[in-house]
Amino acid sequence: MGFGSDFKAFISKGNVVDMAVGVVVGSAFGAIITSLVNDIIMPFISLATGGVNFKDLKWVLREAVMDGETVTTPEVAVAYGSFIQYIVNFLIIALCIFCVIRGIQKMKAKMEAKKLAEEEAAKKAAEEEAARKAEEEAKLHPSAEVLLTEIRDLLKAKA
Repeated sequence: MGFGSDFKAFISKGNVVDMAVGVVVGSAFGAIITSLVNDIIMPFISLATGGVNFKDLKWVLREAVMDGETVTTPEVAVAYGSFIQYIVNFLIIALCIFCVIRGIQKMKAKMEAKKLAEEEAAKKAAEEEAARKAEEEAKLHPSAEVLLTEIRDLLKAKA
């Protein structure tokens, strides 16, 4: 197959569409988590740490050079406060994904257990039906042994 037909086959698969939807939903979810961390969680952490704003935490390597009020050379700094916020974002996203996946796994396990129970019940019902039919068949068509016993008993009764 050529490149074009391979690409067409790849794109037409449902998994690609599902993946695209997942990326869009994931980016929206990331924005929600970022807002959760920045606007809700970090103020509480800042309050607990004595009013420290993590966005402002940095290690200045070189101060900015000023000429009056204009900056001639900007400062060089390691913004580790932002890094801490991204770590908190990551941990919350990981926790949320873990909870969702765990819930899905539990739901799948329950569904599989229910399906297995239904299959077992259907199998048991089929076995009972087969046994019932075999019993009815035995009543309608006695075995050769039963017939011979009946013939013997009839012959004894005549003699």
